[in-house]
Amino acid sequence: QVQLVESGGGLVQPGGSLRLSCAASGVTFSINVMGWYRQAPGKQRELVARIFSGGSTIYADSVKGRFTISRDNAKNTVYLQMDSLKPEDTAVYYCRASSFWGQGTQVTVSS
Repeated sequence: QVQLVESGGGLVQPGGSLRLSCAASGVTFSINVMGWYRQAPGKQRELVARIFSGGSTIYADSVKGRFTISRDNAKNTVYLQMDSLKPEDTAVYYCRASSFWGQGTQVTVSS
């Protein structure tokens, strides 16, 4: 079992920044891929970014150049730095590690 605890969400104005964190505990040695997903009201959950244990990354086209995913393998933690935020980035953001999900953290971009 893997437990994931997210933090860092909140309310931010358009153009602002937020940093999300996701700390994994439990059976973490088997985790290769960690990622962030988001789900806006009335929409399906979608991939935001993914990072592999070796450091390679994948981003959704909608966030390329604005979001940066990183991980600290020693701390079993993955981060999502979100810059130049737009109202359409408003969603609940979920951390995923293997088949495990976090509880989600709300990100609201509004003036």
